[in-house]
Amino acid sequence: MKILTAEQMRDIDRRTMALGVPSLILMENAACRFTEFLERRYAPLERHRIVVVCGKGNNGGDGMAIARQLHLRARPASLDVVLAWPPEELRGDAEANYRMLAALGVPVHRAVEPRMRAATLVVDALLGTGLSGPARGVALDFIREINRGFPGAEIVSVDMPSGLCEDGESVLPAHTVTFTAPKVEQVLPPTCDRVGRLHVVQIGTPPEMLERDASLWLALVEPRRFSRIFEPRPRGAHKGDFGHVLVIGGAEGKGGAAAMAGWAALKAGAGLVTVACAEAERRTVTALAPELMTQGWLEDPGDKDVIALGPGLGRDPEMVSLAQRLFAQSALPMVVDADGLNALAGTSFHGPGPWRVLTPHPGEMARLAGCTSTDIQADRIGIARRFAMERHVALVLKGQRTVIAFPDGRAFVNPTGTPAMATAGSGDILAGLVAGLLAQWPDRREEALLAAVWLHGRAGELAADEATEWCVTATDLLRHLPPAIREAVS
Repeated sequence: MKILTAEQMRDIDRRTMALGVPSLILMENAACRFTEFLERRYAPLERHRIVVVCGKGNNGGDGMAIARQLHLRARPASLDVVLAWPPEELRGDAEANYRMLAALGVPVHRAVEPRMRAATLVVDALLGTGLSGPARGVALDFIREINRGFPGAEIVSVDMPSGLCEDGESVLPAHTVTFTAPKVEQVLPPTCDRVGRLHVVQIGTPPEMLERDASLWLALVEPRRFSRIFEPRPRGAHKGDFGHVLVIGGAEGKGGAAAMAGWAALKAGAGLVTVACAEAERRTVTALAPELMTQGWLEDPGDKDVIALGPGLGRDPEMVSLAQRLFAQSALPMVVDADGLNALAGTSFHGPGPWRVLTPHPGEMARLAGCTSTDIQADRIGIARRFAMERHVALVLKGQRTVIAFPDGRAFVNPTGTPAMATAGSGDILAGLVAGLLAQWPDRREEALLAAVWLHGRAGELAADEATEWCVTATDLLRHLPPAIREAVS
């Protein structure tokens, strides 16, 4: 699912109308899809007391069309429309919908009356995607009214929570129903935390209009992008069919990191996993998972299919040299994490092929890119995309709304994850999941990478639901991997 800026959305609307689809029809379609959402989510609507708060622009026009649909289709217990600006200021489609609403006899008020505060459902149609800067004046007053004036109501925003921007106050809905595609503000922090649950509905835009040049290509990770890699396995399959992962790490005192990565690769479905680690750590590795095999760091990778380089590797000069040499010379697909990334920092490395996958957190990314963590957080998508293109690697920039960038300029935002995953070993689990899925799907590597990131975050969410955000440990993610997979393929 593509992610659009406000300007891209306006351009798509203009081009759709140029094909002969009137803007009033797009607005009507939006109202129908929004009303259908309310009918599904809040059935039966006949029991609800509904207030629709409208602005004077297209978002307000959507709101008045929604009110008309509710009046004709749902017949709620009460329905009130509040128009934040004088009707004389309405123009175009908003004015047309105001006149249609008046023709039906639906009252339109200029203020919230005391009886309306008993509403059970508030529709926020005050401001849309055209806002520039924080809301002020009348708009800000109504935003505060919506948030605080209806204590028993759930709020549902039309297309965009009114006022949503990094520095201003905005409506805080339980749900946002947006049209055609998710918008950047709705999926990236810090504003993504203020949209409630996001729902995307289609209103008649031709799908091909969402295709953009790869350098502008931004999309949301969705299970439908990768669910086919979890089709049932052939009945006659054996372990050799599902790849052999080599995890290289586990310096003395750090065997647990390599063991967790290896265990994650096994849980992701890899047929075989070997951990190359310090001799003193081999017992730690097999104690965590007896299915794991071990070998020395300098042994030939042999017939392995994927390398996971870095979990617990340490920063000994010998290990740094090993990591740099393997990255530059190995013909095998490789996932690089933790101290493997630190070994590459400050070097002018360049991926020998598109399947060098780097999985840095912001601090590691700053060292790789030669900037600060603040710089990284200020432009996560731009930096990830440029770095992947320049170094010819697939980049997984971890954090809230992890960014996955590919060498051709395409980038994805992953919507799953939780602060509960801010715990030692979570990155090792991700490295193992990526390696385990890449080993099984050499011809579907992009899908395998997206699947690993999405499942890692979703398993964390499920673990937090069970154990709270304070009590999740990295290995808990693997216990919740099976239900995350079932959810992805259902």
